[in-house]
Amino acid sequence: MSENSALLYIFAFIFGSVVGSFLNVCIYRLPREESIVFPPSHCPSCGKGIRFYHNIPIFGYLALGGKCADCGSRISPVYPLVEALAGVMAAAVLAKFGLTVNAVFYLALIYALIVITFIDLEHMIIPNVITIPGILVGLVFGALSTDWAASRALMERVGYNLDGFLILLNEVPFLDSVFGLLIGGGVLFLIAFLYVAIRKREGMGMGDVKLLAMLGAFLGWEGVVFIMLVSSLIGTVAGLTVIFRKKENLRYALPFGPFLSIAAVIYIFTGGFRALT
Repeated sequence: MSENSALLYIFAFIFGSVVGSFLNVCIYRLPREESIVFPPSHCPSCGKGIRFYHNIPIFGYLALGGKCADCGSRISPVYPLVEALAGVMAAAVLAKFGLTVNAVFYLALIYALIVITFIDLEHMIIPNVITIPGILVGLVFGALSTDWAASRALMERVGYNLDGFLILLNEVPFLDSVFGLLIGGGVLFLIAFLYVAIRKREGMGMGDVKLLAMLGAFLGWEGVVFIMLVSSLIGTVAGLTVIFRKKENLRYALPFGPFLSIAAVIYIFTGGFRALT
């Protein structure tokens, strides 16, 4: 690795950790329906504003020893964790995709998933303010990734039949994005509907449905299939672990958003099933 490359990755990490500080604001305020802009960063216990030098990502937490400088109340370790995670993800996306438009969209998706994961873990909700705009951004990503002139020529060449549609699905990113949205939202909605019909209680919220629809818009139908399979596997292992360690019964509720998010990040960096071929 050259010196310039190393500096670029260091810059990416610093940039990501700064964004991570903002992600922490979203994680805390969105479920409480508070503004993410005003007031400025402050201690949730005493309400005192955080000094700018204490607001430096990661290092501010370490310098304060994990406590508020004014009232001494404990600061959650989630704050530096999110900042470090956001920094690592920025560097990882740079390494995988370089300085490209794809890198910008994938990093934005990953940051949205970080916010969703920590909100869902604490509050068991997935905010619409993230998933609904995220679906639109995913479709924009698909549209920008599409060579429309080449797609039109391909459509005329393969014809308007099932075989032609399958070819187009793999060659036209926007069509893949739309189909991924429909598959992601539709399949999970059907699963949630059937669960309620059979078990007479909710097993999966509509937030999960919208989240998978957003992931489908970004990652296409293959991404959705991979995410559903891998998230189910991770969720099963996590659920059995919780039941074994906490002696909970099968009614113990686990948020599914984090498992969908983890599977999506795995897909982004590995390419899913294509990496096996």
